[in-house]
Amino acid sequence: MATIWELDFYSRPILDEREKKVWEVLVCESPQAVNQAPETLFRYAEYCDSGEVNSVRLRQALERAIAQAPQPPDKIRFFRRQLTNMITKACSDLGVLPLPSRRTVTLNQWLEERSRDVYPLDPNYREGVVVPSVQFETPEPKRLPDALNYDRLAFVTLEAGAFADMTEWSIDFSEAFPLEALGLTPETRVPGVLLFSSRALPLAAWMSGLEMAFVRYEETPNPCLVLDTGANERWLLRGNLAERSQQQEAKNFELAKQAAQNVHFIGVQSDPQSEAFSGFWLLQEVNLA
Repeated sequence: MATIWELDFYSRPILDEREKKVWEVLVCESPQAVNQAPETLFRYAEYCDSGEVNSVRLRQALERAIAQAPQPPDKIRFFRRQLTNMITKACSDLGVLPLPSRRTVTLNQWLEERSRDVYPLDPNYREGVVVPSVQFETPEPKRLPDALNYDRLAFVTLEAGAFADMTEWSIDFSEAFPLEALGLTPETRVPGVLLFSSRALPLAAWMSGLEMAFVRYEETPNPCLVLDTGANERWLLRGNLAERSQQQEAKNFELAKQAAQNVHFIGVQSDPQSEAFSGFWLLQEVNLA
């Protein structure tokens, strides 16, 4: 299984002696399974002078991280699109595949933790210093390739406790993350979307090549269900939800997401009677800052 890291390289609300914002390199290992203990995932943090923000400095920081890691990364995910060229150059120089992605759940949790428990304790921390947020474009969702159209879609829910056995499920393509750090109780209902298709395996294989981000119901301009992937890719899972019952199902899906820390899932099966999955991805819609 490939080792994947999640990367952030950006300014922090900490000022140096010149009153310039300090930058920071953060890398953490991306979990692959729901039962992977968070404390076993590799983490590395290093501050950087604002005058040294370039691909060479980032590559050097990544080299130090790799030297300390149990194993080097095969891929590195990053969500800051405005730094794509710099991050891509640093990763390519190291022979690591860069992946523009919003599937950075572990990194987002760590950023929240450091913003709450680390940065405010620094003597040079400046409350109120604005760190610009990431601006994501929202292009019109594209249709799924015709060869990968599914036969039926269903909204379902599973208790969070049920995912404890996910490693024992029969799944061809999958990715998950630990729910422990999110504070979900075993009884929390986690909503999901199941796609049933006579070409379930090709559909799941195609989806596995995407950086799966989240599923969202959008009411305007037309009620539809959208799958977001990569940095800003969007796919139309179900368009024109004209019937009130369909819209209500989708709204209930969104309400259940909110109650479950925006955790949800998407699965691909050959039919509703199947006990196996061609694909299954645990997802979380996060507010990337």
